[in-house]
Amino acid sequence: MMTIQWYPGHMAKAQKQIKERLKAVDLILEIVDARVPESSINPMIQELGQNKPILLIMNKADMADPRRTQQWIETFKKRGITAIALDAQHKAKLPMIEKVAQEILAEKLAKKRGKGIRNPVIRAMCVGVPNVGKSTILNRLVQKNIAVTGNRPGVTKNQQWLKAGQTLELLDTPGVLWPKFEDPTIGSKLALTGAISDAIYHPDDVVIFALEHFKEYYPSQLQKVYKVTDAELEEPAAELIMILTKRLGFKEDYDRFCVKFINDARQGKLGRFTLDVVPVEAS
Repeated sequence: MMTIQWYPGHMAKAQKQIKERLKAVDLILEIVDARVPESSINPMIQELGQNKPILLIMNKADMADPRRTQQWIETFKKRGITAIALDAQHKAKLPMIEKVAQEILAEKLAKKRGKGIRNPVIRAMCVGVPNVGKSTILNRLVQKNIAVTGNRPGVTKNQQWLKAGQTLELLDTPGVLWPKFEDPTIGSKLALTGAISDAIYHPDDVVIFALEHFKEYYPSQLQKVYKVTDAELEEPAAELIMILTKRLGFKEDYDRFCVKFINDARQGKLGRFTLDVVPVEAS
């Protein structure tokens, strides 16, 4: 499987800035993509976090497999991690963030109230890999378009404090990846969901991985969207790419089909899916 090299200088700079600002933070809000809830957790955050409590926010839950989303929330709970699932495009569940943050910091907030601070502020740092919707969540929370958003990695360049209501002060940070994947499939998952720049991976490698996953876990969605037959589901992914390229009238332009598949997945045309398989003991 391909090795993706993708650690640009601005990410190293952002990592250093995050480390410097953590001293002023009560809580880390780590935004992950609900379609890759484990793979989009940045292992550096725990290392840099100086034992700060973390609230894991599984964004884009409307695009993920709802059954697996619930299983992942339960799995994280067993690991001692508080996780919630929401969709930043709709405001309904956003108040959960403040509510759960207060629950996590209940003891610390009680001590502050005991010292005469009537409405103690929670200072939270928002972190996440690129393109998980972090800035969209921030904009919704502060009810202004302050944090820059965009459907591509690396849009947020600077760190800024944002006021959300009466109790939350949020520090926006650039999307940060980590230097090396221990598991190469993580690169394919993050590429398919848009966390890695399209310029630095081969679309066919990502689609071979994705097709094998869909064949095993979501075959009906391939059948519905691309008219894949039962017999074709038995074919290796590389063969299936050739079949579907011709079916769509792309002749032998396999890259064109692969780019289409990636875009279809990102735009929800392939239905809801989750690429991270829940551990057997939690399923």
